[in-house]
Amino acid sequence: MDGNKTRFIHLETALKQRGETVRNCLKVAQQVFPASTFSISAAKSLLSREIQTNGRGKTMKRLLTTIWATTLILSVATILHAQTATPGTSDTRRATRITVGGDAIVQAQPDTAILTISVVTQGRRAIDAQQENATKTDAVMQALKAAAGPSAEIKTSGYSVQPQRVYRENQPPTITGYEARNTITVTLGDLKKVADVIDASSQAGANDIAGIAFTLRQDRPARDQALRQATREAMSKAEVVANALGRKVTRIVEVQEEGFVRPPQPVYQAEAFMVKRDNAATPIEVGSLDITSRVLLIAEVE
Repeated sequence: MDGNKTRFIHLETALKQRGETVRNCLKVAQQVFPASTFSISAAKSLLSREIQTNGRGKTMKRLLTTIWATTLILSVATILHAQTATPGTSDTRRATRITVGGDAIVQAQPDTAILTISVVTQGRRAIDAQQENATKTDAVMQALKAAAGPSAEIKTSGYSVQPQRVYRENQPPTITGYEARNTITVTLGDLKKVADVIDASSQAGANDIAGIAFTLRQDRPARDQALRQATREAMSKAEVVANALGRKVTRIVEVQEEGFVRPPQPVYQAEAFMVKRDNAATPIEVGSLDITSRVLLIAEVE
């Protein structure tokens, strides 16, 4: 109590100094009174003591000064009291976060077939291999256009002429001839014509068919469906984990798509097409594609 009284006297002296600004008064009040001892009741006692000291014979000016100083002290008291208030009994328990993943696979029917067909020729000279290749490739192109129809996309995707070398021990390689390769890519929207295109190209002179890849041009609907299912699975897992902990999912913190997985495309190797079986048609089974989606979900449970 005596310590508070001494501090009030120091504060009163500081406030009575002329030219003292409001900011300086605040600094003085904060220095003189620690937060634990500064209170509104103490400020009121200062006002009472000031009135008793001044007496009735003091001027109104001194009384107004005292009122102003006391008002300032009350304001400082309120601020410090709010800053040093003891925290209540509010629940400060942090929410628990859980991380789960969701996977989904959606089957879809392919709508496009991509064939890679090549004409390969050899000759002792490069020009010989080139000329023979040009003749055979032209015949293959005509056969492909007739078998695939006008809606198919037929284009040259590669061309090369490479020397053929023989390697012998302790000797430099020797060029024995040249190989010309003209590669054609055929994109078909009508999957029923795949077998006809393969047979027509082989009969016209194509001797290297790398294979077939089935794909889905309009894959967005299937991808969206897979993403929805993966998200639902992740959310279901989060609820199961929360239930096991005796809690509930209160908030979804983050959701990430871990990536769309393109399905492995069925590929038919060249050997299956190059074998002749009494002019039998090449059997092609299209099958279905698997569209896979993965989702990572972070949720808060309480």
